[in-house]
Amino acid sequence: MSASHEFTRAELMIAAAAREWAQDGEVLATGIGTGPRIAAGLARLAHNPGLMLTDGEAYLVETPVPLGPREAGYKVRASGWMGYSRVFDCLWGGRRHALVMPTQIDRFGQANISCLGGTHAQPKTQLLGARGFPGNSTHHANSFFVPTHNTRAFVAGEVDMVCSVGYNPARRIEGMRSFVDLRVIVTDLCVMDFGGPDHAIRVRSLHPGVSLEQVQAATGFVLANTPGEALPETAAPTPEELRLMAVLDPHNLRATVVRGNPPGRA
Repeated sequence: MSASHEFTRAELMIAAAAREWAQDGEVLATGIGTGPRIAAGLARLAHNPGLMLTDGEAYLVETPVPLGPREAGYKVRASGWMGYSRVFDCLWGGRRHALVMPTQIDRFGQANISCLGGTHAQPKTQLLGARGFPGNSTHHANSFFVPTHNTRAFVAGEVDMVCSVGYNPARRIEGMRSFVDLRVIVTDLCVMDFGGPDHAIRVRSLHPGVSLEQVQAATGFVLANTPGEALPETAAPTPEELRLMAVLDPHNLRATVVRGNPPGRA
């Protein structure tokens, strides 16, 4: 394997996302979607042994459950019961950090997974519905995983339906108290955070071979970065992280995360 193909763009994203749980301590790490789920398992094995994970159904696990079909005789190594009510105990107490995959994000970090275009009663495209996004976004930390960074995902104006609370002051009701803790956005171009003025989204690191100008052109709102600003390169996955990804994802489902499964170094 040549140096330019030593890891894929999806593996770069997964490694970058996994590191965001490193300093969380003992919280419930929830990865929703193929890339986020691998990232949560990687975080537990490589960066934060205090993380709690579930098998996606009803058990607490210390050994992440691999993706896809399992070998004959495989059994989940459960450490305890983690039913719906116990998940909500963690959630409502702020002891959870979720990595989710929204369809749209706006400059305030508001996210949409419900519908696109038209009206809420008659959208042009019906998606999942808001599901747990409203409550989750006001009780615990959230990060985003976006495999296709473009202006359809990072929209100008406001998302078509606000499913996940962000930092939009116009949406704040007087006297409203809520916990909003948006951490990072990992995309196929870069890693972003909310460290700009008034929680404005900014680019924190660029993936190998990607420029800030490319990211801005693919974003529907102005990023809180100075034009021409020197930014670090997103750290490549280590050989150990790549080995663990293969254990967590033995059927290489991560190859489907980014269209075309491009190499990590553009």
